[in-house]
Amino acid sequence: MSKLKTNRRNFLKGMGIAAGAAAAPGALWPNMGWAASNDRARELNILVWEGYNSPNVLDPFRRSFDARVSAQNVLSDPDAVNKLRAGENKVWDLVNLNNPWAREILYPEGLIKPLDQERFRPYFDQMLEEFQWPYKWAMSLDQKELLGMTQRFGPLSFVVNTDKISRSMAEDQGFNLFMDPSMKGRYGMLTWANWNIYHMCITAGFTPFKEHTEAEFTEFERVARYLFKNAKVLSDDHLMMNQALITGGIDAYFTGGTYSCSIARMDGFSNVRGITPKSGPIDGKGGIVWVEVTSIVNNPELSPRAEDFLEYVQRPDVSRQVAFAEGSHNPVTQLGMKEVRDAFTKQELDAIQYDSLEWELEHCADYDVNPDYDRMLEIYTRARREA
Repeated sequence: MSKLKTNRRNFLKGMGIAAGAAAAPGALWPNMGWAASNDRARELNILVWEGYNSPNVLDPFRRSFDARVSAQNVLSDPDAVNKLRAGENKVWDLVNLNNPWAREILYPEGLIKPLDQERFRPYFDQMLEEFQWPYKWAMSLDQKELLGMTQRFGPLSFVVNTDKISRSMAEDQGFNLFMDPSMKGRYGMLTWANWNIYHMCITAGFTPFKEHTEAEFTEFERVARYLFKNAKVLSDDHLMMNQALITGGIDAYFTGGTYSCSIARMDGFSNVRGITPKSGPIDGKGGIVWVEVTSIVNNPELSPRAEDFLEYVQRPDVSRQVAFAEGSHNPVTQLGMKEVRDAFTKQELDAIQYDSLEWELEHCADYDVNPDYDRMLEIYTRARREA
């Protein structure tokens, strides 16, 4: 695979993040309290996106290390950051967030610790080429410190039923597909606000990852109102959206990709397909790829099991379990290892759209943060309410 370009500007400086939402929703586990136990050698507390809390991932680690592992699902990247800021760095040992946060916020604020490069660098040499050393989002801003390990990733743009809308047509039209009058009442909106806002920016013809002009805000509002007004169904449930595609209730849904449609594809509905546009306004790209980075929390009583877990999930057998956790299936950076690729069945590779993964990555920009997110969220919320 050819390397993704990662020379885009950083836009997090001075940004308020409390209102942000994230790549996908997750269920919050019961409150664990504010203090870790005294027996830290046998305890590990992880704050993670759904999937890493799967018994198939955690139970073998518990047995191998005789460890008590408690997991809480991340609801959004900003929510997790604010938990650590509020003092929960004394609770958590590992945090798993999307790619901008470690280098831009967590490390500069002293909320995470650098990793032992001698111990962890060799794992990058086995990853897919795009993620090999030194991978930008796993490194500090000065490229001197390793801040986390990558694993799950995926393109996220929109999803179509290819029996109704061909893949080639969808890739050619990109998000303009949803502005076509013939699509009125034929599409759904998967209401993941952060991603909807990013995709509405692309639909409006500009990148989300910059400071925006008043003219762009006006166009963003026009697009948001149009999309909400003409959508047949609104839901934050990607499984319901897939079902609507399969039964013919809709022909496409706005915001979606490998993460959201892989379960349907795994069940044999290969006509449900995530689409990456051929072109767009983000340095010529119209798609976005998210990448998770797992970091060591700067916990004053850090569990020695934290780095063990980071190594454990790099194992080929565990990488496959992470890729095919309950709720969604995703590519993992460890697909660079033949042992991992060979462990995937043909059906599993089809579920994660491995046939087009290289092409999609080449046409995606890296997930980043929108510095005008708060203002756009107000516009977005108003447009949804009016619809």
